[in-house]
Amino acid sequence: MIGHLLIALLAVSSPWWEDYDTRDRFLCGDQGSVVVERNDAQASLISGRSRFTLFRVASSQPGLRFATDGMQLILWGDNLTLEQGRRKLQCTRTDQA
Repeated sequence: MIGHLLIALLAVSSPWWEDYDTRDRFLCGDQGSVVVERNDAQASLISGRSRFTLFRVASSQPGLRFATDGMQLILWGDNLTLEQGRRKLQCTRTDQA
């Protein structure tokens, strides 16, 4: 599913009421790019017209962690890791979108 998630390159914006204060674009190798919008409580992963909302997870591990059923998003510095089951996808911040 992550492969399908990353196919499209055009990102759309989240609704104003979700009040995301940070928006970053990440390049995921030959898989394309994604945009992550986030605040302290939740994040929205956007790829093309697909959007996934994930919620903040308390963790003693490094980085900011957001998760939903079956998917975890980890932000650490300029790196984004998407985990879905046994699959991991590494992405690098390209700019603030």
